[in-house]
Amino acid sequence: MRHVLMTERLILRPVTVADHAELSAHWTGADVRRFLFDGAVLSPAEIAEVIEDSVRDFASGGHGLWLVRAGNGEPGLIGTAGLRPLEELGLEIFYSLEPTAWGKGYATEAAGAVVAYALGPLGLPEVLAEVDESNAASVAVIERLGMTPFEVVPGLLGPMTRYRKTP
Repeated sequence: MRHVLMTERLILRPVTVADHAELSAHWTGADVRRFLFDGAVLSPAEIAEVIEDSVRDFASGGHGLWLVRAGNGEPGLIGTAGLRPLEELGLEIFYSLEPTAWGKGYATEAAGAVVAYALGPLGLPEVLAEVDESNAASVAVIERLGMTPFEVVPGLLGPMTRYRKTP
């Protein structure tokens, strides 16, 4: 499969329509969706649309949503990572992890692989991020990736800081 990314501990594989149930189970978890979707529960149709958009975006632009799994073959989903439009500004990195995977460095590893792919082989001039200021764990991940803040905007859960990274 094209667009598979590998890190020291992880395999990132583009999502397919066959992954709908697993993605739905992951994204409907309260702790997972708290910041990713501002607490909203995506409907099955909305999740199907995200998958369809990702399949289309990989085919046309080489980016979309990856499922993150352990590279050692352990079963189960660790989380997701991807690139999606941030308004008209460009593509932003986003990610989610199963609560059992928190605190192990997986978010930084997976997001770092996607950012490196975006700024390297994909040839993007920059990668953006938009993070709720109250999401300390994600702020720490973004800072470990070397992204720098450039703007604060209002969000449903409070202020959100926008970051960027260039090659």
